Amino acid sequence: MKTQRPIAAEDEHRVVPFRPRSGPPRRVTEGGSPPIQLRRPEPVSLDLSRYEQPREEPDDFRHRILANIAAIAFTIALTAIGIWLAMSIADLRKTQDCLLTGRRDCARIITETYMP
Repeated sequence: MKTQRPIAAEDEHRVVPFRPRSGPPRRVTEGGSPPIQLRRPEPVSLDLSRYEQPREEPDDFRHRILANIAAIAFTIALTAIGIWLAMSIADLRKTQDCLLTGRRDCARIITETYMP
């Protein structure tokens, strides 16, 4: 299948020059394009003292460490409970699927190995 392109006249295409809204006006050279002006970036102040707030009492690092340890322990316990719950639900689903197919030997039999 042939693709058809619209026929366009050459005078339909034109380039619109970009003119910035702010900044110093630029001179146009003979070629029609403005000269490239390089600006140096203004130095950035890394002084953050204006954001500091006076504290009534200093930080208690021991309390922060204990709080972080408690938060990590809680997260680990919550993750372990979630994994245990997901595995028990999966086991119950397998048992229920087995029973719904009409089988009678679906119970899980745990055997203990005794070695004298």
